[in-house]
Amino acid sequence: MPRLVALGTLSALFFSSTFILNRSMSLEGGHWAWTASLRFGYMLIFLALILLTTRGKQALADVWNVFKAHWKFWVVAGSTGFGVFYALITISSQYAPGWIVATTWQTTILATPLILWFFGRNIPTKGLILSSVIFIGILLVNLEQAAATNLRGLLFSALPVLGAALAYPLGNQLLWEARAGENKHLPHLQHPILENGFARVLLLTLGSIPFWVGLLILTRPPAPSAGQWLNTALVALFSGVFATTLFLYARSLCQKPYEIAAVDATQSMEVVFSLLGEVIFLHGLPPGPLGLAGVALTVLGLSAYMALQR
Repeated sequence: MPRLVALGTLSALFFSSTFILNRSMSLEGGHWAWTASLRFGYMLIFLALILLTTRGKQALADVWNVFKAHWKFWVVAGSTGFGVFYALITISSQYAPGWIVATTWQTTILATPLILWFFGRNIPTKGLILSSVIFIGILLVNLEQAAATNLRGLLFSALPVLGAALAYPLGNQLLWEARAGENKHLPHLQHPILENGFARVLLLTLGSIPFWVGLLILTRPPAPSAGQWLNTALVALFSGVFATTLFLYARSLCQKPYEIAAVDATQSMEVVFSLLGEVIFLHGLPPGPLGLAGVALTVLGLSAYMALQR
């Protein structure tokens, strides 16, 4: 269990770059559709190069064959877990500081038990109680944000993140269930290439491409700024490649539903990392007493997850 928590926390450190850099691009006037879609274009290139250099051409051929064999599954899982999730996250960055988006994002910890229940998995009551503690912390942070902005700003910063918090674990759980082979409605994915974390992320990225193409056609955004080209590349590397691969690897090691919930709970550390990053790099204002109390409760929930497993 400590290993799972350590891997999840390390992924949270890399994930926090998303909230900081997305906020930076938003402040510079970059369109959110480019912020979202360029990241996955870069990820496609980075992941393919990593597999090519570490596993050779056969690995890329295996990935393509697995994708073709079950392309409908990969499009659904990738569009949900990567597409819908990240489009909504980038929309919210237009209306709130990164650490507030990161804190609200922790509703994914409450969403995880709902997703597991949907797939017929059981979650112990203590996991739900601890998730509720984290959720109270999120409410405190957003109450402070509500006092500093109008209702429209609050809704556009919070509601998209709530949708993203549901989409991300749903996409990940679809992959977990398909590999387990116990769901009659999903294909049983058994190819050896799926043991490679980079390959799994590449397959989900491939599956999300139709979503990004459709999004750009629908929104018709102006050309991306110079800052967006660089910052989305950094997000793709730190969050899309390093963080996502670590996170999915930790999830793949889980044997019990409660372990999955605990790994997902490590993402609450994104709040701390995002807050520090925004204050240091973007010269953002630190939270007030209510916001600090919310951050403390969020981190306390994670600590309790860890303590109960010792």
